[in-house]
Amino acid sequence: MAKKGLLQTRGTRKKAIAIASIKKGTGKIRINSRMLDTIEPRYVRMRIKEPVIIAEHFQKDITNDIDMDINVKGGGVWGQADASRTAIANGIVEFTKAKGLKEVFLDYDRTMIIPDARRTEPHKPSRSSAGPRRGKQQSKR
Repeated sequence: MAKKGLLQTRGTRKKAIAIASIKKGTGKIRINSRMLDTIEPRYVRMRIKEPVIIAEHFQKDITNDIDMDINVKGGGVWGQADASRTAIANGIVEFTKAKGLKEVFLDYDRTMIIPDARRTEPHKPSRSSAGPRRGKQQSKR
């Protein structure tokens, strides 16, 4: 938002935070300086591409004149993928200002626009490696 024609959106999932910089361009999407088509595994790439595919079904060539640079840090592979996905979807909605697109995203999957607020439960004291809810093992005799 600092430069003219540049929009920044944010996406989060668990510990992962993605910040997307969106500007006019030729339809390139880069995640941590890597083209989206080179991201592996394939399922992660497909998950990140979901908002672009849905926006294309909503209105043809809506994302062809947008360049996105996404910086993601923290979390694991899937957390980063979902954070990127949220940042991309919010960026497309805000940059294109297409009427009805936000509702299409919300109908498909609410977490595309609204970040998932769930977090892991903290471990309890004196059982730090056993997990937050595991009880003491009982013996019959």
